[in-house]
Amino acid sequence: MEEFLQQLTNGLAVGGIYALIALGYTMVYGVLRLINFAHGDLFTLGAYLGFTLLASFGLSGVIGGLAGAGLLVLMALIFVGLVGVMLERAAYRPLRNSDRLSAVVSALGASIFLQNAMMLLYGARPQVYPVRLLPTASFMLMGVEIPFTRVLLFSSSLALMFLLFWFINRTRVGAAIRAVAIDQGAAKLVGIDVNRIISLVFLIGPALGGAAGVMVGLYYGQITHDMGLNYGLKAFIAAILGGIGNIPGAMLGGLLLGVIEALGTAYFAVGWKDAFAFLVLILILIVRPTGLLGERVADKI
Repeated sequence: MEEFLQQLTNGLAVGGIYALIALGYTMVYGVLRLINFAHGDLFTLGAYLGFTLLASFGLSGVIGGLAGAGLLVLMALIFVGLVGVMLERAAYRPLRNSDRLSAVVSALGASIFLQNAMMLLYGARPQVYPVRLLPTASFMLMGVEIPFTRVLLFSSSLALMFLLFWFINRTRVGAAIRAVAIDQGAAKLVGIDVNRIISLVFLIGPALGGAAGVMVGLYYGQITHDMGLNYGLKAFIAAILGGIGNIPGAMLGGLLLGVIEALGTAYFAVGWKDAFAFLVLILILIVRPTGLLGERVADKI
């Protein structure tokens, strides 16, 4: 029971990260029917932004504790979101009326560019966050010692997810996003600026990914220039697991994948961690290709 609770909390914490990244994939796909392959690298960019603010700008001596961690996440939200908007203008908008293959190649090119740019700027070696802002304390749950950082990571991810869910389903702008996802032509006829809505989607999705990058850096303390590939693939699997284009599906898929990975590595072998993720992908494509919650148009973004 002790081992199960430890791995469950660990899986929920990591699953929250997967879910935040998966939301970026699902939002872009819901509006443009495009897989943004550069999304994982935007997540990495957020992690390196947090490292830069702490190490190069000297903020490690100015901010600290949970307030400092919150400030880093907020700054990553803003900066990476703006980079996402610029990426859409430069790499995706000129090809919007082209065939789907051109957009995929452009997305892959953007991914390679971002990954190599970070390698040139920071080097190929892993970077370590200079200070630990998250608390090291723990608490007892059913006789099991649970690190407070796991609860903080999970609750922060959950808060961002529910904030997005509320924004999409309870605001006028959210209604416009859902309208563009269903039919861009009809959305134009009722006066919705489709280009502005797509830019907003590319602001929100990468912003959540950048926040997840900072959370990973704060949680593990070490980042690499190519970690977006692994996290991006896992998040993509999570989006498919829940139902790509479906916001609640991305949330559910991320959390489930994190728990499955954690329990699988605990009770089988650590070396099979990635295999469990791809096994889940294969099974869901065979049994339910539309994902657990499906791709119901009304539930798309």
